[in-house]
Amino acid sequence: MAPVTKAWALLLALSGASTGLSVAVARGALTGSAITLGGAAILALAWAKARTILNAYLRLDEAPAFRRGFGLTLALYALLLLALYLAG
Repeated sequence: MAPVTKAWALLLALSGASTGLSVAVARGALTGSAITLGGAAILALAWAKARTILNAYLRLDEAPAFRRGFGLTLALYALLLLALYLAG
C-alpha cells in the first residue's frame, strides 16, 4: 500500500474518532471531568491529523529539519490551545 493511501486511511480513522467523540460530548453522553478529557482528546486527534498531513501530503518526512521545526511549532500551538481550553 502506498504511503499516501496509508495516510488517507489514518486520516479517515482519526476523523471518525474525533467526530464520534465530538458527538458524545455535544449530546451530553460525557459528564464531569470526562468532558474535559474528551475535549483534550479531540485536540490530540486534531494534532495527529495535522502531523499526518504535514508528513505524508506535504512530504516533510523527506526533510527532517523542516519536519522537526513544523512539529515543534505545531506541538507548542497545541499546548497553547490545551492550556486555553483548560483555563476556560
